Amino acid sequence: MTRLDKSIAALMDSYSDYGLVNHAGGANLPSRKSIETILRELDQIIFPGFREQEELDHDNLRLLTAERVNRLARELEREVEKSIVFSWRTCSCSELSCGNEGCHAMAEIIVDDFFDELPHIRSLLALDMEATFRGDPAAKSTEEVIMSYPGFYAITVHRLAHFFWERQVPLIPRMMSEVLHGRTGIDIHPGATIGESFFIDHGTGVVIGETTLIGKNVKLYQGVTLGALSVRKEEADKKRHPTIEDDVTIYAGATILGGKSVIGHGSIIGGNVWLTGSVPPHTRVYNKTGERELRHLG
Repeated sequence: MTRLDKSIAALMDSYSDYGLVNHAGGANLPSRKSIETILRELDQIIFPGFREQEELDHDNLRLLTAERVNRLARELEREVEKSIVFSWRTCSCSELSCGNEGCHAMAEIIVDDFFDELPHIRSLLALDMEATFRGDPAAKSTEEVIMSYPGFYAITVHRLAHFFWERQVPLIPRMMSEVLHGRTGIDIHPGATIGESFFIDHGTGVVIGETTLIGKNVKLYQGVTLGALSVRKEEADKKRHPTIEDDVTIYAGATILGGKSVIGHGSIIGGNVWLTGSVPPHTRVYNKTGERELRHLG
């Protein structure tokens, strides 16, 4: 037996001992490559004319949109169906359980609902884009925001992933968020609830946890963490991440932890501040000579 033969035998033993194998005879998992392709094609549908080489007019835009939506719906149905089958085979209590026979029909319903929701998602993204353009003096145009701002790309992908998270589709929302994470360094859990007119400036290192609630007109800078105080598995179903109310600005490097932490509306959290509790509305929190200082903004 050669050394390679021994390595192969050891690998086969590890497959038996530890699992972690997606068997060809079992339920295929969603394809990472397909999810990346789906996100690219959704980007073209949401922002037509920004990615294509050819010019668009009203007539060919309608034809191109119809062709893209029909093709992408079929691709999404395949991936969503695989996710639902996975859920049925791995979790007997899943609300998506369909006994496999109705998985395709369920995938069709979810995807139809998604495309029904897409105009509303675009309306939210229009507000996010305006907030980004308005909030960054360096932004020269809204087109620049759409074409090149990582924070805007992050919220675009999140709003898509959040739809599938709310429909309890396994795997796909997290896969979408990981595509976003790899491309931008921004880590937003698809379960986070984010209000309109959201702006992430620069963005690298931002972390937003699963049960975070973010209101309207909130602005985050790079390195902000909205995280949990505890990472114990038994607390998975509890609210572990903070609530950020409307009109809050959180500057670079700030960390806010805990499901009971509420940052009151209109507050400003300074750079590198560490919070594990609530802040009243209209409060400014910042570090001064090594100590935390709170001031009311009234």
